[in-house]
Amino acid sequence: MTLTRQFILAALFIATSSTAAFAQTRVVDGDTFDLDGLRIRINGIDAPELGQRCGDWDCGQAALDQLDTLISAGTVSCEALDQDKYGRTIARCDADGQDLGDAMIAAGLARAFTRYSDDYVGAEEIARTAAVGIWQGDYETPWDFRDRKWAEATQQAPEGCPIKGNISSGGKIYHAPWSPWYGKTRINVAKGERWFCSEDEAITAGWRAPIWR
Repeated sequence: MTLTRQFILAALFIATSSTAAFAQTRVVDGDTFDLDGLRIRINGIDAPELGQRCGDWDCGQAALDQLDTLISAGTVSCEALDQDKYGRTIARCDADGQDLGDAMIAAGLARAFTRYSDDYVGAEEIARTAAVGIWQGDYETPWDFRDRKWAEATQQAPEGCPIKGNISSGGKIYHAPWSPWYGKTRINVAKGERWFCSEDEAITAGWRAPIWR
């Protein structure tokens, strides 16, 4: 690890571990939330996307609601582990000592994201055996859901770039194909709206992801 890398991670740790009882939190989806203005992505889990359904059940909304309940229950603290290309802090977090990743997995409202971490594989097996949450019936993994929505949207998007860069009263907001508002969003190039080929490209151009509550 380079000194620059060490410095960045140390700075992130200070930013997220200085949480006070009155820290401002806002849940973005089932695995992401804002902590005092810092966008946190919980390490090692992948929750259903907002707009994703598991049969007749709105599992994406259920995951968001569960994380909101957990975070609202007590003081949140995080240990930053890394930063992703979208500028989000990848962190292990707890609320009053309860590991948020473990709690989401135990509720059956997130999958162990083994592409990046094996921390919650054991907890996932317990949830699977108990048939809680998404394990009650057939469902599509969050990563397969995103891949499918991306492939479908790419067929229709100009030059195969399916991310919609919308401009509204809330500012410049981009919608990925799995966004619940994707189908309702129309792009007006004349007023500066545009299409993007990746989330990274949209963020670099000054657009941000939507906030659902």
